[in-house]
Amino acid sequence: MTEATAIDRPRRAPASQRNQNAPPLGPLGAEAEVALTLDGQEVKVPVGTTILEAARKLGTHIPTLCHHPDLCVAGVCRICSVEVEGLRALQAACTFPVTAPIQVRTHSKKVRLARRHIVDLLLSDHYGDCYACRRNNNCELQDLAREYGVDMFRFGHPERPRHEIDGSSYSVVRDNNKCVMCRRCVRTCIDLQEVGAIEVLGRSDHSHIAPYLGKPLGDVVCINCGQCINRCPTGALHAQDYTDEVWAAIDDPGKHVVIQTAPSPRAAIGECFGLPAGHALTFELNTALKRAGFDRVFDTNFTADLTILEEGTELLIRLKKALMLGESVALPQFTSCSPGWVKYLEHFYPEYIPNLSTAKSPQQMFGAIIKTYYARTHHIPAEDIVTVALMPCSAKKFECNRPEMDASGFKDVDYGLTTRELAKMIRESGIRLPDMPKTGFDAPFGTATGSGVIFGATGGVMEAALRSVLELVSGVKVEDLFAHADIKPVRGFEGIRYAEIPVPEVGPVPTILADHFSSWEFLRGATLKVAVAHGTANAKKVMEDIKAGGPFSQCHFIEFMGCPGGCVGGGGQPIPTSPEIREARAKAIYAEDSAYPIRKSHENPDVLRIYSEFLKEGPCGARSHRLLHTHYTERGKYIE
Repeated sequence: MTEATAIDRPRRAPASQRNQNAPPLGPLGAEAEVALTLDGQEVKVPVGTTILEAARKLGTHIPTLCHHPDLCVAGVCRICSVEVEGLRALQAACTFPVTAPIQVRTHSKKVRLARRHIVDLLLSDHYGDCYACRRNNNCELQDLAREYGVDMFRFGHPERPRHEIDGSSYSVVRDNNKCVMCRRCVRTCIDLQEVGAIEVLGRSDHSHIAPYLGKPLGDVVCINCGQCINRCPTGALHAQDYTDEVWAAIDDPGKHVVIQTAPSPRAAIGECFGLPAGHALTFELNTALKRAGFDRVFDTNFTADLTILEEGTELLIRLKKALMLGESVALPQFTSCSPGWVKYLEHFYPEYIPNLSTAKSPQQMFGAIIKTYYARTHHIPAEDIVTVALMPCSAKKFECNRPEMDASGFKDVDYGLTTRELAKMIRESGIRLPDMPKTGFDAPFGTATGSGVIFGATGGVMEAALRSVLELVSGVKVEDLFAHADIKPVRGFEGIRYAEIPVPEVGPVPTILADHFSSWEFLRGATLKVAVAHGTANAKKVMEDIKAGGPFSQCHFIEFMGCPGGCVGGGGQPIPTSPEIREARAKAIYAEDSAYPIRKSHENPDVLRIYSEFLKEGPCGARSHRLLHTHYTERGKYIE
């Protein structure tokens, strides 16, 4: 049924996934090995293995600060310094490749004193009170100070801040007073995401991290993805926090406060309460949110299913125009639910904006539905409703503040909260989340499907769309095409994935799509060519291929996610992050998907009800265009 191809990661892979020195091959193609004596223990490692990699394989702890498993090696902090016999100076373990037999001491007196002095020097330039810092007890500098017995400021301490806090962005706040110049954020923005919004300015002790040309972050080409936050070891970067405004709304008896929760935060929030990655707390979270004071708790999966019907119908309309009517249409169609990706496209490839689906993200669709349909059916003035969204993504804060996101006549979503911020609110409420009993979501948006759940992982939007499109077009149950409806060719953590999915046959047009189609003959014998890319460095690869007329230009539909791993790796998720943590979160999401009795968006009864009662022209009809798409000319003027 399928053909799938995995394509490599961005050009500068993390140190954990690339060898700094290509090792020579020994007999039968085996890697050559070299002896390494580490603290008196002799082992053999492949030539080119760094001392840090060897130590971790042996279970020997070497502290790091600038090193991160997602990023290329920098070797700037020197906290991983070790003694190599025969060399006068200490060496950075993260950058030192073993190419000949050597003896290394990782915790000698000289090494310990050097590491303590490095921490002392970092603290001498680090302004702020740890107790008042949002990264208190989750700060790598604080951990190092504790590990090396730093209990006083040996080289002094700043008496006042040297830098103004940059809060110009809707999504990311910069506080250079807490920066340790590890350059993780710079490497994240330039190498991992290939955006380049921030850089190192100045020289020597005047060096500092700043946006392009020293401008405020809100004035440069930043896509708000927050990946820099997730890799910052201290409190120098954090998301804009609107929890005080949300608490004020909850405490206001005149406000009706509703919250929607997305699947990937629910799969990760347990990490904020000490659980290992991979434990979903979906229904415990419902209970906690009610106890914290929210009036209604809704499932973003509802509008994820709504998105699939809107975006899938839009794709079928484009294919009809191209294949049946011979019209010139923008193909491939790009997904539009990742605001970081959307902003990346707007900045770097604006000529391809017509390829972007006009469907809003599930977050924004929910806001519009709540302040129209929900307000009307529950007799609550829309101006008295406060809509809050729990999202994995700092870019969602920017998205809900875009001026066009007011199709209801009001600001559709009032506040976006990250996973970390909601965990803080739950702790403020005296709630131990993992101990909460399980409760369901509130009506009328309480029914979800597995397709809505898998939006949280890379490839999930594509899989959800294919489940519905294939079944609606062919009339064949998708479970008969893919075991358990799991479309595995679009799953995985490769940077880019390509698949060809044949349409098995064509069946009758379902009633819900009858306004747009009379038959599916234009799809008889067709093969859908689709692709998935996560992280904007991979998006860049795909876009450059399309510009060059390469294979991806022949695709019909491409899913783009702004963050590595998709939403499970979003900029608002718990810190730390790593490939293993993101994979564990994704497994939790797929486990939830498999447990849902309904796993296809077009079978969600609440979605079908809203089409029959409210969006009566069906997907991509007049009213759904007014509320759920971004290009309608009367946006901001809801028409009953």
